[in-house]
This record gives sequence, C-alpha cells and structure tokens, in this order.
Amino acid sequence: MYQVVLPVDASEERASAQASATTGLPHAEDSVTATVLRVFDDEDTAEKTSVEQTPAGKALVEALQESGVTIETETRHGDPEVQIINVAEERDADMIILGGRKRSPLGSLVFGSVSQSVILDSERPVAVTGSAQ
Repeated sequence: MYQVVLPVDASEERASAQASATTGLPHAEDSVTATVLRVFDDEDTAEKTSVEQTPAGKALVEALQESGVTIETETRHGDPEVQIINVAEERDADMIILGGRKRSPLGSLVFGSVSQSVILDSERPVAVTGSAQ
C-alpha cells in the first residue's frame, strides 16, 4: 500500500487539485490509502468537527471515494506544520500532497508559510499541487 497524507484547508479548489493528484497516482484505486487531515486552531473545534463537516474536506473525501481510493480521516489541533508532519510520520506516509495557491510572480518565489515549513521540515517527499483543472 502507498500511504499519502492530504492536509485540507478551507479551499475547495485546492482540495480538488489534491484529489486529482492523488487519483493520478499509478493504480490509486488499488494501492493508495489517503489520510485526509484537517488541523484546527483550537482543541474544542477539532474534537467536535469531522473532516467531512468542512466543505473542502467533504469535497476531497467524496472525490477520492468516487475514484475508489481508500480513505481515512483525522482532525487535529495546533500548529498546522507540526501536525501535518506528525501525522505523516505516525502513518509512515510515502508522500504529503499539499494544495497549492496561485501567487503573484513575486509571491511565487516563496511558498506560503505552512507549505514552506512542511517542505523544509519534513523528511518525506512533499508534492504541491497546482490549480484544479
């Protein structure tokens, strides 16, 4: 099995791009297990809110289900960069797939703070998606 971690935020467009990247992996329906992760700022929200209760999380889970990818979901609270890396390590993930954002030419020189931290601090491969097609 190939394990991927998909941290989802509030953007349904980025979630769609993450779904496309995941389902585009070779034999995704037979060999990929995707952990869809949502990190909240506070513990109370994380305990009371499932991934599927957020619009982007629901869209990502549904897209993966339609493609036959095995899905697990998890919510955490705290620092997103730390939690993304922790979940990837705990799950022994083969890859982290982050949703990318469109940036201005100057902004494209540097990824967003969460993406940049995950790329720099993770010992696992990190893919950053483009916009959804």
